[in-house]
Amino acid sequence: MGNINGLRNVRSRSAHHGSCRRSLGFTLLVLALVSNARAQQQFNLPVTNSLKDVPATDILKDAPARKAAISNALAASPQGSQPEEEDFIKPGRPGVANPAEIHKAGVLQVGYGYDANFRSQELHTEQTGPFALRFAATSRLLLELDLDTFKSETDEATRMRETGIGDARVGLQVVALKDTAQHPALAFAYYVKLPTASKEKGLGTGRYDHTFVFLLSKKVGEVDFDFNGAYLNLGREDGAGRESGGQAAFSFSREFENNFGLQGELSGQSLDEAQPRGVYALTAVTYKVNRRLQFDGGLRFGLTSDAPRVGVFAGMTVGVADLFGKGK
Repeated sequence: MGNINGLRNVRSRSAHHGSCRRSLGFTLLVLALVSNARAQQQFNLPVTNSLKDVPATDILKDAPARKAAISNALAASPQGSQPEEEDFIKPGRPGVANPAEIHKAGVLQVGYGYDANFRSQELHTEQTGPFALRFAATSRLLLELDLDTFKSETDEATRMRETGIGDARVGLQVVALKDTAQHPALAFAYYVKLPTASKEKGLGTGRYDHTFVFLLSKKVGEVDFDFNGAYLNLGREDGAGRESGGQAAFSFSREFENNFGLQGELSGQSLDEAQPRGVYALTAVTYKVNRRLQFDGGLRFGLTSDAPRVGVFAGMTVGVADLFGKGK
């Protein structure tokens, strides 16, 4: 009997321990399922930036757009842009057409040369020594003084020769628009001729002349194109009163890597001004020693009966001072 009761107690304790083990296992299973569900839920949530609470996935998605926006902002800012450097000198010789844009502000530019025409209707030979002083007061305002330092004329019929100082001319040029991808450069100029040449020797008219000019310039690739149109109002040499006329000039120029350049021009005028009336074709070769000094030389051909048959010229342009800078 005692053995039977003891056996029952042993079975009862064994059953109790088995029940406890099953309860513990069930509890662990439930906890594992709960933990797995929470982990899955957290895995499905977007990852956040701990600094600004912005989803990192959105940052990665917008990164290319933000990078492009920053690049555009830098390019548009003055620090990101690289404006083209102004020319230290911009020669106004040897042709009739001048560029609409001017050289570096503060630079005093000097041009000097020799110019000769041969076999016109009235003159066998005409020789001058043109001097030009050009000062860029600002990036848009140019002040100019021109003078024929000597003038020599040989009459075609008598072969008599007269020599003296030629006329002077003062004026200014204002740049209205600079050359961009949308439009060419545009400028306006006014010059008045001072009658410093001797009327008695036949070297000048002894009258004041006025010239109003509009200038267009455009750079296409490596070639510079210039067009000038002018209204001429000149005093008559042989009597009272004045006469009006026009002048036009179209030129192109190209500078090569070896510092040599080529220039061509077609010009014409209805009255005697810097050149006798007529239509001309000009070709010139230039050589730029450095940014301060350039030489030129070439030929000019008369295309109409009233123009001299041929002309020759040579000269130089030099930037002698940079009054607003340090001459860098």
